[in-house]
Amino acid sequence: MKIALLANPTAGKGRRAGLLPAVEERLRAGGADVVVFGGGSAAQARERAHRAVADGCDALVAMGGDGTVHLGLQAVAGTGVPFGIVPAGTGNDFAARLGLPASPVAAAGVAADALRDGRSRAIDLARVSGADGTVAWFGAVLAAGFDAFVNERANRMRWPKGAQRYNRAVVEELLALRPRRYRMSLDGAVSEFDSVLVAVGNTESYGGGFRIAPGADPADGLLDVVVAEPLGRLTLMRLRPKVLKGTHVLDRRVRTHRARAVELAGAGITAYADGERICPLPVTITCEPGALTLLA
Repeated sequence: MKIALLANPTAGKGRRAGLLPAVEERLRAGGADVVVFGGGSAAQARERAHRAVADGCDALVAMGGDGTVHLGLQAVAGTGVPFGIVPAGTGNDFAARLGLPASPVAAAGVAADALRDGRSRAIDLARVSGADGTVAWFGAVLAAGFDAFVNERANRMRWPKGAQRYNRAVVEELLALRPRRYRMSLDGAVSEFDSVLVAVGNTESYGGGFRIAPGADPADGLLDVVVAEPLGRLTLMRLRPKVLKGTHVLDRRVRTHRARAVELAGAGITAYADGERICPLPVTITCEPGALTLLA
């Protein structure tokens, strides 16, 4: 058996890079040959992941954070090629919600043993199609409101570095906060509304444990949609800590829905999924049952 290992040495601020040899060893302990690739640009990593799948690897394993996993999903979604996750990032939301071990070496063991024993789980993925021709898959959450605006602003910044850049983007987006007009279709039922926060979840959390779509089940064939009414800055900040517990959905100003297909449109809004930039709205998001063959 041959495992292609997509490893991101910068994930988790580089703190887990030293574990790569131990992860490789644990994967080989299952009897497989392991070919490691990674580094370079995201585009290069994505191209090599697709090539590994096209060349007939028996499994693709992603070692890194949600961004690295997102790259891997683009290569294996809908192919039936088994996919393993070795969480080594800062948030690791998708891996955590799938019940995988937090330890990279332990998670590598789960993937290796599952491949050896022919064991896997069918996991739903979400497929995004943009009006600009973009097609992408995500496993966790798509954001198209305040959190997406924060990501977009942070990505434009050159200073400061690290977490402080994100914190500065949060403050600046709060100062610029205003409701946006959305048009949404849920399995054909159309509505228009003003909102400051819209999220579509295949699993329940993003951003390192924020349970924006509590109860989202990646095996039910449905997407969970969360919409907040127009909120002021202070109200939004008071609501935000509740997202860590998932209790924000009990607030009367927050609405939740479930649907197989979601169409979302809004001027000047860019969608982010698994923390990665996808494309500007409008987008169509569909739940694709069992699109991921997870080694677990």
